[in-house]
Amino acid sequence: MQKTIDINLSPIVATQEDLLKKNIASKLKIDLKEISGFDILRRSIDARKKDIKINLRINVFYNEKYKKKEPIIFEYQDVGNKPEVIIIGSGPAGLFAGLSLIEKGLKPIIIERGKPVSERKRDVASASKNEFLNPESNYCFGEGGAGTFSDGKLYTRSLKRGNTRRILESLVFHGASEEILIDAHPHIGTNKLPRVISAIRKTIENSGGKILFNTRVDDFIIENNQIKGVITQKDERILSDNVILATGHSASDIYYLLDKKKILLETKTFAVGVRVEHPQGLIDTIQYHNSPDMEYLPAASYKLVTQVENRGVYSFCMCPGGFIVPSATAQGEIVVNGMSPARRDSYFANSGFVVEVRPEDLPEQEKYGVLAGLKYRENIEKTAFLNGGDMLTAGGQTIADFVKGKISPYLPETSYNPGVISSPIHFWLPESIGKRLQSAFKVFDKKMHGFITSDALVVGVESRSSSPVRIPRDKNSLQHPQIKGLYPCGEGSGYAGGIISAAIDGQRCAEII
Repeated sequence: MQKTIDINLSPIVATQEDLLKKNIASKLKIDLKEISGFDILRRSIDARKKDIKINLRINVFYNEKYKKKEPIIFEYQDVGNKPEVIIIGSGPAGLFAGLSLIEKGLKPIIIERGKPVSERKRDVASASKNEFLNPESNYCFGEGGAGTFSDGKLYTRSLKRGNTRRILESLVFHGASEEILIDAHPHIGTNKLPRVISAIRKTIENSGGKILFNTRVDDFIIENNQIKGVITQKDERILSDNVILATGHSASDIYYLLDKKKILLETKTFAVGVRVEHPQGLIDTIQYHNSPDMEYLPAASYKLVTQVENRGVYSFCMCPGGFIVPSATAQGEIVVNGMSPARRDSYFANSGFVVEVRPEDLPEQEKYGVLAGLKYRENIEKTAFLNGGDMLTAGGQTIADFVKGKISPYLPETSYNPGVISSPIHFWLPESIGKRLQSAFKVFDKKMHGFITSDALVVGVESRSSSPVRIPRDKNSLQHPQIKGLYPCGEGSGYAGGIISAAIDGQRCAEII
């Protein structure tokens, strides 16, 4: 027989197979010898109380032979001679649009301004050492997009938009651990993502699709309000009546190009703030209530949100056991982000803390119009650079001093490799951002006692959590309302907020085409 059960166990029991099996037998009221095997279908942690529990959903085989789960298989046809669709950008939206096009019998031509991931690694390492920033190959641009060098979080609320399970299964098919199909908050890890991304590229190329690296789109070919193709920086014309625009939220030049060509754009709400880094051990102690079972639990995470003066302030992209990384895409700016390896075993925990910025909050809106949010973001990133150190050295402040409005005489250790320099972040951030963060941190300290400490570091700025511009599209056809055949897609167009939601949006655009 087979039976699916839900069971709540202590961390030590849930992580040791022999103890787990005994508890399964007890739950089913059968003899231990009757169990031939079991599969964990779902796993989550309930740490709301000191008595921490692991929630498991398990499919149990008993009194019959255990059958291993069928391997995940995707079959992709040869599309080498099929009609071509251009995809601009090889982030999650672009790559999964490419895979979906192949499944539907169309040939993707993916145009990527950056480098293949193997070459991109060297540029990322150079930026992390504060040696050189390549504006076309960095933590944001290149094969896999910003998601390649990230925590690889795969949690999304976009369940109504598409088949999340299918995205996860595709990632497993391309080399991700099957654990992502089980965990309530799955992640791959920055050390494993490059291999997965490379495998997806091989699938696309082996199926007859093309990926053009080191190729930046500098113009669109439009005739009678119909897209006809693109022009690259090499003055090469690549033609297609269908173009998926999946450039990500850091490709500012695309927004400027669209605005210059008088193609309709919209302002939208976005968020700006800082990165906050704590010792991971402190976060574990707070979140797990100093539980004696902490050694059997993963690095703890948190999610915090509040309202300050009618604006949301919240944690974003929390990275347990992770690192802060430089995510600038041009000289003269400071942008920080976070990532974690698969094991999440760094000494540090970091998270973005951002404040909601609405279109009506923007200065100089009359001057810059729909690009006012983009200009606002650029100005903050330039200010962060001027208040930092050499090249990618960022401004830093203890969270205790940030809340008090004091300059930090010393800074704790940090995972941010380019280095930090003491800087009055509370002073040079826009007052609407800085004051709200100060108030929010006091609220968060009540929820997580010990959150405000001299051992935690504030690093500025975190400004790429979302796009300040939306590229509009029809809700049914997904095409731009002015330009037939142009499909705005993913985070950069304002329709996603993470790896999974971007991948789902890429699939949707491909399926519509």
